[in-house]
Amino acid sequence: MGEAFVAGVGMTPFGRHTDRTLRSLTAEAVAAALADAGASRSDIEVVFFGNVGQGAIEGQHAVRGQTALAAAGIEGMPIINVENACASSSTALSLAVSQVAHGAVDVALVVGAEKMFVPERERIAAVFDGCWDVANAEKNGALMSGMGRGVIPESARGLPKAQSIFMEIYAGIARWHMETFGTTVEQIATAASKNHGHSVFNPLSQFRDAFSLDEVLGGRPVAWPLTVPMCSPVSDGAAALLVCSPRALRRFGANRAVRVLASVVRSGRDRPVGDYRQHVSHLAAVAAYEQAGVDPKDISLAEVHDATSFAEILQTENLMFCDFGEGGQLAESGATRIGGRIPVNPSGGLVSKGHPIGATGAAQIFELVTHLRGEAGSRQVEGARLAIAENGGGFRAVEEAAVCITVLERPQS
Repeated sequence: MGEAFVAGVGMTPFGRHTDRTLRSLTAEAVAAALADAGASRSDIEVVFFGNVGQGAIEGQHAVRGQTALAAAGIEGMPIINVENACASSSTALSLAVSQVAHGAVDVALVVGAEKMFVPERERIAAVFDGCWDVANAEKNGALMSGMGRGVIPESARGLPKAQSIFMEIYAGIARWHMETFGTTVEQIATAASKNHGHSVFNPLSQFRDAFSLDEVLGGRPVAWPLTVPMCSPVSDGAAALLVCSPRALRRFGANRAVRVLASVVRSGRDRPVGDYRQHVSHLAAVAAYEQAGVDPKDISLAEVHDATSFAEILQTENLMFCDFGEGGQLAESGATRIGGRIPVNPSGGLVSKGHPIGATGAAQIFELVTHLRGEAGSRQVEGARLAIAENGGGFRAVEEAAVCITVLERPQS
């Protein structure tokens, strides 16, 4: 199996772009990625297009990539539509890496794009409602609402259900983690405050306001223990990546190309919540480290799927930055801040950078590539050599339905 490199990256600002279309966002991200690599549309041999919501939101259930990419002048070539919940564009990247590494093509374009914000909230809700097992919704909903109920303070009982089923899911698992390991609300809030602080230095972030620990804790309740600043917002945006073989880099130049050391996709299982060592993200991470030939302690920085700030705590455990049950302590120690032992979500994470679900995985890679090149400006992780991304999608009972882990290495001088 040969090598694959990310030679170009592009990303739009994330946010509520009421005056933009999916097509215009896609075109902007693609143009930026091509310009970044010094490539043109004629260099592209295949496109993998990640999107989740346009069926429910626009009625564009099929040929999403073909219609969205036409505005960017990309047509005629193979365009593969990829839908894997919030892990769609990271799964698209994995497919592109496989094509390039096995010699099927020399240049592949990966795009993740989402136009989520519309006035009709029921359309937005329909996207998320389809990202878990609808046939077992009642059973799984009861499971989540019952998890860790003993830790809910009396003052928080009787809150209305969150508008998003995923916030209820994360809240249930967070309460179980608190009950099992002693994780505190303050530790979850610390992870949120840290990421909001990181986003101040990210010009593409949806929110760029710092939040103190007290401000996070005092935010509007969503589903205990989560408050609004601990939860990802509804977002629009797009990100694109140009994946190339070593041979193609002769055309584009290798001095800024980031090598993909591992790309692993796994699916979740209906396991007991207490069997946390079998979490799909952990198993995928073990496989990715082995494929890359690196150790967790070698990683310089990470982007993880913090749809809620509790998820960051959980994923730092799954990625083996600390022992199981110690993610809250890791966040509290300051180790995951820029300048700490293992900076996590220097972009601001999903809670602050934003979460246009089909674009999130590609946006994580955009961030990591920027750091590995030494081009992240005020938020730069100094000396970044190896980076890892964890991108989850949907839910199967107590864990993600899909997970993609990507390991990247900085350009070689």
